[in-house]
Amino acid sequence: MLERRPSHDDLVDHLVRTTPLARGEAARVVLDVLAYFDETAEEYVRRRHRELRGRGLGNDAIFERIAEELPRRAVAPPALSLRQLRRIVYG
Repeated sequence: MLERRPSHDDLVDHLVRTTPLARGEAARVVLDVLAYFDETAEEYVRRRHRELRGRGLGNDAIFERIAEELPRRAVAPPALSLRQLRRIVYG
C-alpha cells in the first residue's frame, strides 16, 4: 500500500489569508519549511561544511561554527565532538 503524505492545505490556506503570498508560493514555502525540519544532523553538517568551505573558511573555523550551530537546530541533535563532525564529512 502506498504511504500517503498528509496534506498541509490548512497551513497553505492560512498563509494565503495572512500574507501577500499566492497559493503556489505559500505551498512552496510550506514544502521548504518541511524540508528544513526533515534534514538530519549529518545532512546539516555536510551542507554547512560545503557552504562555509565555499565562503573560504578553513576546517578549524568551520567545525567550530557547526558545533555552535547544532544545538540551536529546530530539533537539536545529540552533542557531537569536533572529531565526530569531521567523520561525518570525511568518513
